[in-house]
Amino acid sequence: MGNETQSCGFGGQQDQHKKQDAEIKERLANIKNKILVMSGKGGVGKSSIAAYLSVALSKRGFKVGLMDVDLHGPSIPRLLGLEGNILPGSEDGKARPIPYLPNMEVISIEPLMGDNKDQATIWRGPLKIGVIRQFISDIEWSDLDYLIVDSPPGTGDEPLTVAQTVPDAKALIVTTPQEISLADVRKSINFCRHVNMDILGLVENMSGLVCPHCGKVIELFKTGGGLRTARQENVRLLGTLPLEPIVVKNGDVGNMALLDNDQLEFTRAFNDFIDQIVKLGKAKTEVSDVKNGVVTPKKNRSNGGKVLVIPVSDGKLSSHFGHCDQFAFIEIENGKIKSQQMLTPPAHEPGVLPKWLHDQGAHVIIAGGMGDRAQQLLNENGIQVITGAPMDSPESLAHQYLSNSLITGDNVCDH
Repeated sequence: MGNETQSCGFGGQQDQHKKQDAEIKERLANIKNKILVMSGKGGVGKSSIAAYLSVALSKRGFKVGLMDVDLHGPSIPRLLGLEGNILPGSEDGKARPIPYLPNMEVISIEPLMGDNKDQATIWRGPLKIGVIRQFISDIEWSDLDYLIVDSPPGTGDEPLTVAQTVPDAKALIVTTPQEISLADVRKSINFCRHVNMDILGLVENMSGLVCPHCGKVIELFKTGGGLRTARQENVRLLGTLPLEPIVVKNGDVGNMALLDNDQLEFTRAFNDFIDQIVKLGKAKTEVSDVKNGVVTPKKNRSNGGKVLVIPVSDGKLSSHFGHCDQFAFIEIENGKIKSQQMLTPPAHEPGVLPKWLHDQGAHVIIAGGMGDRAQQLLNENGIQVITGAPMDSPESLAHQYLSNSLITGDNVCDH
């Protein structure tokens, strides 16, 4: 009898788990983009990035949900100056997230902890996993364009639970330029690859302080580390954000107003960063397709389709992509070359080619040599860069890329 009771109890737990799985799947089906904001270590401004990202997207008219799964040290409510409580939902046992802006809503553990906001959350893994799942299944989220998930630093229970519960989430990894932070970022990148989570890209925070007296940039935490790591790991660098004292001051009082101040270098850089997020999101689904030299809109290619772009001079790879005669646009799909077109680029001026290549639908550039600034601009436009390729024909390079036999050497451009 005892064994039968235990069996029934276990079966009931299984049924409840299946029910929750179905509810999670139903909720997530109504959310277009899910972004997990994570970092390898604390103190890099991850929660601030998550908060500003959510507010900035909502100010652009997107419907945004912000889910704070940092259960031990929730920062989101204080960064936002969040007031109000979670209210009962329209369904039994469900709840509504806290409204923050007309098209932005938030859930965090702190509003559930009562009046004592300094109370420690002393939970082990299984309880934390259960709470994160409930944040999805038991919360009546609106139909969202973006769900931003703020995770604690590291690769523990919380990001792993999000990866397993939200299988189409993409990781936005926050770092600072110095090596101690970048070493942990590489662990975060390896974590994402191990759990098959797509990496949206890196954002380098605290990338230099503009002196308020002389206007020069002070590199407090070194510089360029985010770009080097993005290039080494073949991930996007979505932006570099300067260290801004007003961010710290406003964060302490829950004020997001600096996003409206275009005079700040941080605000301008952050808006460029948001541009990259929007370009990569499902809310903006059109890229360009090239047929017979004519650019026409086309939805994102499916089945793993990519467009390789190779700078060409005299029928072979040009030694410097910015001074080539033409670009070969090679569309590949399901491991095969689908089509190839040759296009003449616009006049070579700083910053023109990366935008033009993005507008033509480029996914990967295979080049001989390329300067650091050009690589950064291409990465910011969501384009992967491979340098040091041999001076072969475009078709040969494409086949080498497809067969994983492309051998690269040194980047022959040093500017």
